Amino acid sequence: EHTGMDRVNGKTAAPSYFKTCNNLFSSLSVSADSLSPPVNVTIREVKANSAVVSWDIPEGDPVIGFAITQQKKDVRMLRFIQEVNTTTRSCALWDLEEETDYIVHVQSISMSGTSPLSEPLRFRTPKEAETQASKSEDEVTMEEVGQTTQLRAGELIIIVVVLIMWAGVIALFCRQYDIIKDNEPNNNKDKAKNSSECSTPEHPTGGLLRSKV
Repeated sequence: EHTGMDRVNGKTAAPSYFKTCNNLFSSLSVSADSLSPPVNVTIREVKANSAVVSWDIPEGDPVIGFAITQQKKDVRMLRFIQEVNTTTRSCALWDLEEETDYIVHVQSISMSGTSPLSEPLRFRTPKEAETQASKSEDEVTMEEVGQTTQLRAGELIIIVVVLIMWAGVIALFCRQYDIIKDNEPNNNKDKAKNSSECSTPEHPTGGLLRSKV
């Protein structure tokens, strides 16, 4: 009866499907080893308690996720962040301590495994007071910009109102001028009529005037 076990020199050998699994795992390991580590790993938006790490992936790598190891300098304890089914190339680091040195590595994840670690990235978090000072400067700058914008908007509104008022005055003047100009012929006719009436002598009715001899 065949039990799936082979005997070699009187000893029981592993089943054939175990050899197949071993070959499969070997091929997966080779594929994972061929996956290149992320490149251009950089840190940005560094604050007292947070930062953002970003990276690039070599072209052609079948990457489906990433893994990040975060470590304090001279401390063995690691923080591990992993995310799959994503194409993002950045990750936020939270709960950092101010004035602390950190070391970060990034790995790519594929269906066959993870890539080697990237080159170590070192950075240092600033003081909370420095972060607040920088934030205050940014807020002051934005406030000044907002005030300048409001002043400019107010000036423009005043200019527009003045122009509208001038346009109204000019329109009213033109209208009054047209009215005066239209009334001039009528006034001339009335003056001529009055002057003609004054120049015509009036004679009493009832006969001719006779002179005495």
